[in-house]
Amino acid sequence: MSPASILSRLRIDPYLLALIGTVGLAAVLPARGAAAPVMDGAVYGAVALLFFLYGARLSPQAVAAGIADWRLQSLVLASTFVLFPAIGLALTAAMRPFLSPELSLGLMFVCVLPSTVQSSIAFTSIARGNVPAALCSASASNLFGMVLTPALVALLLNAHGAGFSVKALQDIGLQLLAPFAAGQLMRPLIGAWLLRHKTITAIVDRGSILIVVYAAFSAGMVAGVWSQVSLGSLGLVALLDMAMLGLVLVVTTYVARWAGFSTEDEIAIVFCGSKKSMAGGIPMANILFPGHAVGLIVLPLMLFHQAQLFACATLARRYAERKASAPARAAVLAAGGSASVQMN
Repeated sequence: MSPASILSRLRIDPYLLALIGTVGLAAVLPARGAAAPVMDGAVYGAVALLFFLYGARLSPQAVAAGIADWRLQSLVLASTFVLFPAIGLALTAAMRPFLSPELSLGLMFVCVLPSTVQSSIAFTSIARGNVPAALCSASASNLFGMVLTPALVALLLNAHGAGFSVKALQDIGLQLLAPFAAGQLMRPLIGAWLLRHKTITAIVDRGSILIVVYAAFSAGMVAGVWSQVSLGSLGLVALLDMAMLGLVLVVTTYVARWAGFSTEDEIAIVFCGSKKSMAGGIPMANILFPGHAVGLIVLPLMLFHQAQLFACATLARRYAERKASAPARAAVLAAGGSASVQMN
C-alpha cells in the first residue's frame, strides 16, 4: 500500500504533515544571521505572488452575481466577520489567565480571518449544496477580508497588544492589495491559462505558505519564544478551536433553517460561514504581527485548519446521504458543472 493510500485511509491531510515537517525543519535549522534577510525577501516575494494569482483567478462576475442573493451572502459575512469575532472575544477573555499572550492573540486572529475558497466549494459540492452560492460567498469573503481583517485587527486585537500600525496597513497594500489588483488586470490574459494549469497554482498556494511558516517559526526559535509553550497550552488551544468551530456550525445551521433557506442554500451557508483561510491568514499574520511572535500566533490557525477539514468532511458526507428529488438533484449537478470552471 502506498503512503498516499495510507494517509487517505487514516484521513490525514498530507499538507498537514508538510506543515509539521516545516516546523520541525525550522526548529532544527532556523534561518539566522545572514540567512534571515534572504528569508524575509523570499517571504515577501512568495506572498506577493500568492495574492497576484488570487487576483488572476477570481472572477469579478462571480462575486457580482453572488451579491444578488443578498440574504445568503449577508448571513455568511455576518458569521465570518461578526459571529466569529464575538465568540473569540468571549473565549479569549475567559481563557486569558490560562494562555500566553501570543496564543490568545492567535485565537482571536483566527476569528477575524475570511473564509476559505477551495475547501468551501469542495465540501458544498460533496454535500450536494448550492455550489454557485458557495463560490460567490467564499470569493466575496476573501475580497472583503483583505480590508475587513486588518480593520478588525486594529479594532479588536489592539486590546490584546497586537500593535497594529500605519506601516502594517501600508504593507497590506503593497504585499496583498497591489498584487491582487495586478492579478485582476492580468486576468483576461492569463486567467484561462491558470485554470488549465491548476498544478502550478496549487504549488504556489501551498509552497508560499510553507515558506512563510518556516520563516515565522525560525524567528520564534531564534528569539526563544518556544520555551513559553507547554503541551497543556497547545491542548487547550485545540479544544478552544474545536469549540469555536462546533458553535459556529450549530448556529449557522439553525439560523439558515429558521430563515427559511433551502437545504442546498443551508449547505453553502454552513460551509462558507464556518471556514477560516490558512492560505490568506498566515501571510497576513506575517505582516501584522512582530516577526518573533508570528510562529506562536499562527499555531491556533494551523490547528483550526485541521479541525475544520475533519468536521466538514464528516458533515458533507452526512448531507450527501440525504434523499433528494430528481429535479433538485439535476439542478445541483447542473449548478456544480457550470461553476466548476470558475472554482479557483
